[in-house]
Amino acid sequence: MEQEHCSQRQACRFFDLNRSTYRYRAKYPSLRALELEQAIVDLSQEHPELGSDKIARLVRKRGYRVSNGRVREVRREEGLVVPPPKKKQRRQGQSTGRFPQEAGHRGHVWTWDFIHDWTVKGGAFRVLSVVDEYTREVHALHVDRNIGSKKVQKVMEALVERHGAPGYIRSDNGPEFIATQLREWLADQDIRTLYIDPGSPWQNGYVESFHDKFRRECLAREIFYTLSESRVVIGDWREKYNHVRPHQSLGMATPKEFAAKVLEPKGPPGEPEQGSSCVAA
Repeated sequence: MEQEHCSQRQACRFFDLNRSTYRYRAKYPSLRALELEQAIVDLSQEHPELGSDKIARLVRKRGYRVSNGRVREVRREEGLVVPPPKKKQRRQGQSTGRFPQEAGHRGHVWTWDFIHDWTVKGGAFRVLSVVDEYTREVHALHVDRNIGSKKVQKVMEALVERHGAPGYIRSDNGPEFIATQLREWLADQDIRTLYIDPGSPWQNGYVESFHDKFRRECLAREIFYTLSESRVVIGDWREKYNHVRPHQSLGMATPKEFAAKVLEPKGPPGEPEQGSSCVAA
């Protein structure tokens, strides 16, 4: 038998039914509708981390026919909407000096940062680099599996005892560099902190340039089997970098040769001069 479709208006006219009556919806929800809403609430409370679309999928697995929109509506009415995650505000260090662009003399500005590599036996390790921005001397390449703020301070204590304290130390906002205890110790040594803007590694251009060379000329050429081996190889490379490798920016002198030609001024350090942001090491 062939079926024919008719409009709502035609159907109501055929059955002598008022169209408003046809469109009437029950004032009170049916038992099935109440069960559906309860299922949405139960699943939302059981899985508070899930959004409406995922809850709707779980509801349908229980045999209910429901749209994602209806689930969102019920959850909103019941106050079960998952709040958006709050953006974490990363703690930043407070610079204690005017942001310098270029060091003016030996010991004026040091810079430090981390670079990572790994050993065949044992996995990843970190290297703390400490560089004099004026002479390009690499004062330290400290290698260890983990280097926290306390270990950073110990490295710095040894360097200050050996070379004297710099006027400024430049770094990013890594937790090791902005730790309260470390900043207080630096202040006691009259070392002013200079923190670059988050996500702006070019503001620490000297150490970034150095790390490029360190990676290319040492880390990428070596296979380290143990941490002890990495310390020996990296230590030897640092000696060659300071004493053997000529630097175009230093008139083809080595950092140690250049440092021997300059005299570190006595008295309190002056403000660093404004200039170009980076000169290749």
